[in-house]
Amino acid sequence: MTNTAQLLDADLPAKLVLRGVGKTFRGNQGDVAAVEHVDLEVAEGEFVCLLGASGCGKSTLLALVAGLERPTSGEILAHGTPVVGPGRDRMVMFQEHALFPWRTVLGNVLFGLELKPGLPRRARTEVAMYYLELVGLTKFAHASIHELSGGMRQRVALARALAPNPQVLLMDEPFAALDAMTRERLYGDLQEICRKRRKTVLFVTHNVREACVLGDRVLLMTPHPGRICGDFRVELPRPRDINGVDIATLASRITTTLRAEETKDGGR
Repeated sequence: MTNTAQLLDADLPAKLVLRGVGKTFRGNQGDVAAVEHVDLEVAEGEFVCLLGASGCGKSTLLALVAGLERPTSGEILAHGTPVVGPGRDRMVMFQEHALFPWRTVLGNVLFGLELKPGLPRRARTEVAMYYLELVGLTKFAHASIHELSGGMRQRVALARALAPNPQVLLMDEPFAALDAMTRERLYGDLQEICRKRRKTVLFVTHNVREACVLGDRVLLMTPHPGRICGDFRVELPRPRDINGVDIATLASRITTTLRAEETKDGGR
């Protein structure tokens, strides 16, 4: 019988390093610098949140790490290897679930595993069911996507991203379109999953409390062009409650710092 634990833990730990990273987009109205002079290290198993207002380059930075965009300057290393394009070691989860409506829930999770060569069919199904159990959707394995709520669809998308056992999970505001109660449930789910699977996560958000609940570190970004202007280590015990007093206190401190940095930038 296939040893699921071996399949799930076969990959090496991860670490991200960004050195002097910048990205400029060329357009009809001239060049636009989206991010510049970004230096960042993410340790293996660390959950880092990129926090800032729209237009500060958070999603651009995530796309650069994913290999979907190439930096104009600087370099990005994943596990010591230069990032030159997309790879199975880095999986992206977007705000829209992007599931295939013609596939079942299980079929969508299996799709992620089809990207992993040399994995027998039986083993793929075993691993897919493990992740569906992890996100609490085992009973819906054979359901159609249209039968699921928005929150359930995002949990399927999370299982699909996790199933190939990527070393790095890149999440671009995956809960932004969900209602508050569904988001809170997913905050708990994601914290528990990261505890069990110890994934390295780079998470983009504009929600300060969300960053405080999920992150081991919260990095502040200001726009025009995007740059990292603050680094807060979150040392609160898990699981964390978004309505907790300690979360509110930290969120208030981070918000004050971010506003001060934005005001400083606005005066340049």
